[in-house]
Amino acid sequence: MSERGLLIVLSGPSGVGKGTVRKAIFERDDNDFQYSVSMTTRQKRAGEVEGVDYFFRTREEFEALIASGEMLEYAEYVGNYYGTPLSYVNQTLDQGKDVFLEIEVQGAQQVKEKVPDGVFIFLTPPDLAELKARIVGRGTDSPEVIDQRMQKAREEIEMMALYDYAVVNDEVPQAVERIKDIIVSEHYRVDRVIGKYIKMLKEI
Repeated sequence: MSERGLLIVLSGPSGVGKGTVRKAIFERDDNDFQYSVSMTTRQKRAGEVEGVDYFFRTREEFEALIASGEMLEYAEYVGNYYGTPLSYVNQTLDQGKDVFLEIEVQGAQQVKEKVPDGVFIFLTPPDLAELKARIVGRGTDSPEVIDQRMQKAREEIEMMALYDYAVVNDEVPQAVERIKDIIVSEHYRVDRVIGKYIKMLKEI
C-alpha cells in the first residue's frame, strides 16, 4: 500500500494572488500535486470554467451538501459560500498523492481541526497598499465590496499564527519556488517517515 499523501493548504487574504500562484504551480512541468477544486455559490467570472476553477452551485445545493456532511470545510465569505468536497480529497490522499487546496482562511481553520498533519501555508502581500491595488485592479468589485475585502484581509492576516509557514507573494515565480521548497522539506520530516522505518525494523 502506498503512503498516504500530504494535504497542502494554501490560503491568505482576498486579492493576495492565491489563484495566480496556484495556477503557476500547476503549470510547471515538475508538478505532481492533485488540485482539489473548490465549490462556491458566487457567480462565475469571465473566463472561469466549471470543474476547473470552481464547482459552481446554488446556495440551496451547497447547504444540502453541508447538511449531509459532504464538505471537508466551508465558509461564507462576502455573501457567498466557498468549500471543499470531502470524498475527492480522502480518495486522492489514500492513493498516496499530495492534494493541494487553495481555500479561504476560515476554511483552513476547519481543515486544521480535521487534518492536523496537513501543511498549512499562508500567502501574504508585500503590504496592505499593494493588496488594495490588486483588488481594485481586478475591476470586478464595487467600492463597498472592496472596503469589505480590505477589512476582512486585516482580520485574516491577524490569523497567520494558525499556519505553519508564511510566504510573501511579491513575485509569483519566487512565491512558487518558496512553496515548492516547503513541500519538499515536509516529505522528509521524521514524524512523517518514522513509521515506515519502525515497521522495517520489526520485520528484520
